[in-house]
This record gives sequence, C-alpha cells and structure tokens, in this order.
Amino acid sequence: MVPVASSSGSFLITPGIGLMVWTLLLFGVSLVLMAKFVFPRISDALGRRQKTIEDSIDAAEQTREEAQQLLAEYRARLQEARTQSDEIVQHARQTAEAHEREAKEGARVIAAEAARRAQRDIEAATQRALGELRKEVADLTIMATEKVTRKTLDDSDQKRLVEEALGELDFSSLSSGAQNN
Repeated sequence: MVPVASSSGSFLITPGIGLMVWTLLLFGVSLVLMAKFVFPRISDALGRRQKTIEDSIDAAEQTREEAQQLLAEYRARLQEARTQSDEIVQHARQTAEAHEREAKEGARVIAAEAARRAQRDIEAATQRALGELRKEVADLTIMATEKVTRKTLDDSDQKRLVEEALGELDFSSLSSGAQNN
C-alpha cells in the first residue's frame, strides 16, 4: 500500500526490504557483467589510443630531429656557398688587378676598359652565385617542408614557401659587398 502524504507536506517513501535486496543483487550482477565484458574492452581501447599517441609523439620527435639535421646541412651548404662566393669575388678582384696592371703598362684607355670588364665579371659571378644559392635554398626548403608535413606540396604551396624562405634570407649583404669592392 502507498503511504499517504502527511498534513505537513513532507512525505517519505519506504521501500520494502525485498526491493532493496533485488536492487542490490541486480546492481552486483550488472557490475560483475560490466567488469567481465565492458571494462576490458574500454581498457583495451584506451591502451590502443595511448600506444597511437605515443607512436605519434615518437614520429614527431624523429621528424623534428630530421628537420634539425636538414637545417644543419642547409646551414653548412649556405656557409660553403658564401665561402665559394668570397673566393669567386677574391679571384675576380685578382683578375681585375692583373688586368689593371697590364692596362696601366699599355695605355689609360685600355686600363679603363679592363676595369669595366672586371667589374662586370664580378657582378656576373655574384649574380650566378646568388642564383645558385636561391635555387639551393628553395630546394632545401621544399624538402624540409615536405619531410615535416609528410606530404607533397603543389606548385602554389612550393612557390609560396620558396618566396617566404628567400624573403627571410639576407642576400643584400652579398650583393652590396661585391658591388662596393
């Protein structure tokens, strides 16, 4: 029988002992079934997810290390290119000086022509070196970006990345240094 509310407006539901026993029994059976069938699957799924995340972190770390190696290699090549550029400029200067000495021995008109020719050689050598350097930088940037992003870039992405990389490099010091000497 259902208890009737008291006149004070509060009421209590008094469950029977049998209902409590059946509730606890069903709760216990449900808990055992979940522990046997559901919890292991959840644990396996979480374990697989953890392994996937750990593998992703390892792969990212390896990619970062490869990128660091590529950057170090790029910097070494850039230094080598600068050294070669300096050697070319030095060689061009020596050639210009030799032409100048020969021209002074011959005549002033020949000397002026030799100096202009040497200056053109220096500028052409500098422009070639800068062109080769830009191409190498572009190739290394594309390779590093493809390794980091693990995808092949389309032409517009390559062009954009190359322009950004070349914009960050200071070629003006090489160019102006050659023109001032």
